[in-house]
Amino acid sequence: MLTINQQMRYLRNKNISVKSSQSRDLRNIGYYHGYKGYRFIRTPGQNISFSSLDEILVLNRFDMQLKSLFYPKVMFIENALKSYVIEALLLDSQSETFDSIFNKSITFYKSFSSGSNNYKREYTKRMQLKGKVNSALVRDYSHDKRIVTHFFNNDRAIPIWAIFESLTLGEFGTLYACSNIAVKRKTSTILRFPQNLDADGELTRYIIYTLKDLRNAIAHNNIIFDTRFQSGNINNRLKQLLEIEMGISNINFNTIDAYIALIVYILRKMNVTKTECKQFINQFIEYIDLLRSTLPVSTCNKILGTQVKNNVSQIRNFISNS
Repeated sequence: MLTINQQMRYLRNKNISVKSSQSRDLRNIGYYHGYKGYRFIRTPGQNISFSSLDEILVLNRFDMQLKSLFYPKVMFIENALKSYVIEALLLDSQSETFDSIFNKSITFYKSFSSGSNNYKREYTKRMQLKGKVNSALVRDYSHDKRIVTHFFNNDRAIPIWAIFESLTLGEFGTLYACSNIAVKRKTSTILRFPQNLDADGELTRYIIYTLKDLRNAIAHNNIIFDTRFQSGNINNRLKQLLEIEMGISNINFNTIDAYIALIVYILRKMNVTKTECKQFINQFIEYIDLLRSTLPVSTCNKILGTQVKNNVSQIRNFISNS
């Protein structure tokens, strides 16, 4: 364990300029969260050559700005996606009770031959989902969440909309994955996805899982500027969708502008106004311009990628033409 003075001395020994007046700044960002977290891009092998604590503070500010920019949009999208899927489930099952929906519509496993490996895998996932739903309800009941306690205390079946209030984004993603093709196709048409690219309705699942990692990183104040929060590879069909629909070449989710593109695309599909989407992208541009005005060009290119200017231009064009 190092004292704050020892931490400052350590940085100076690493040829990082630290003013004697910056002890509070270092405390505020945290030596371990700040310097240790921001000294590399995605993996520890890709170090950033900082020359001063000021540069670390700038990157920390950029990261916090991104979180503030993303969070309300991701929460909006999460809520809207749940609403769309509920609509599709109700239409398919003709019931609002979970047991009926589970038996009628959470049946993707039936898409495969009985006893096949795919059938077994999807059936296992479905049964695990039921356990996750029950655990989520018990969790909220023990925490006295009023939506759940109202139905439990009155010995009433909990409707699907109330269950969705208890599900995390990851649990919601699993429920969608277990839904039958009719539910997925209906969700796709509500979202106005091009059907030639989404005949099976799976794009929504890819979007949910892609946004899940970003949402969780923001919620837990993890670093997001370099997309290190990704827990898996981004599906190629989702990349293809954005490339074709938005005119972006070789979209790369190793840089944060890809998430900007994804969010703008979904927002427009949800009929969010062009004005609001332009404000979103303009705020992002303001943040990256501020970053570029402070950090060396080579460092900014490593963080943002060399295609960010072109990609932002394509995103703007998409907004105007959508």
